[in-house]
Amino acid sequence: MRSYARYVWSVVLLSGMSVGQAVATEPGVAKEDVTFENAGVTLAGTLYRPEHPVAAVVLVHGSGQEKRMAGFASRLADQGIAALTYDKRGVGESGGRYVGPEVGSNNVDAGNLGLLAADANAAVGALQKHLPGTHGPVGLLGYSQAGWVIPIAAERNPAVTFMVLFSGPVATAREQLRFQFYTESKPTFWDSHTEADARKHIAEDKDRYQFADTDPREALGKLSIRGLWVYGGKDVQAPVQLSIERLDALDASGKRYEHRLYPTLAHNTAFAKSDEGKEAVQAAVQWIRSVANEPSPTKH
Repeated sequence: MRSYARYVWSVVLLSGMSVGQAVATEPGVAKEDVTFENAGVTLAGTLYRPEHPVAAVVLVHGSGQEKRMAGFASRLADQGIAALTYDKRGVGESGGRYVGPEVGSNNVDAGNLGLLAADANAAVGALQKHLPGTHGPVGLLGYSQAGWVIPIAAERNPAVTFMVLFSGPVATAREQLRFQFYTESKPTFWDSHTEADARKHIAEDKDRYQFADTDPREALGKLSIRGLWVYGGKDVQAPVQLSIERLDALDASGKRYEHRLYPTLAHNTAFAKSDEGKEAVQAAVQWIRSVANEPSPTKH
């Protein structure tokens, strides 16, 4: 049997992220280091701010020990979207304690996800303080584990008026782990298994670890903001078809949730270097710009 640490490290962890590197920005994009506090801890990040932002986002991490995502933030700012990216709690220049399998702890417990959501909302406050008077709507954009963190944060914060989630599961943390244990994150998993196989294991497998579970539908059902989920058809970390079915059900109930599926992409939808990967990110950018052109909805 493989270790718990190895499995949970792979759960909703985006590989190949562009984090913490020096980047070149387009003329007219200001770069400003910022700090903010939550739960007695100082977190550090960088704001990439175009001169006339059409919208603004806070970037929310996946499950790993992730520093600020400079390359992605710069890419957004170059297209008119202000982006605040920060070092995750306990990582880089941010204080506090990182929770995750690398340090022998469970980062999908509801208590930790709630704390990360509060960190994201503190970042929203910092973003608002450093934006020009006219900046368009404010949202959250994240990856993987952010599929749980962002709905919690958005439900708590009326300043958040849209959300974008790359490979974010619309599944409970327990369902995610069952799926992950079954696929073993093998890239060739779907070559020899069916969706029916995966659903059976998600529904019936015994849980190997005990923790307080999270179902993102609880928060999603309370929100009336717009949301976009971007998925890869070859994902072996998030149960994509299950997530899409649940999004469709929420949409049918009156929610404004959309999804895009890119057949050749895996879990790393936001950072894939292929043409389809670039298309996925650009589609999200255009979607954000469309949100900026309509009145912000009110929350439930």
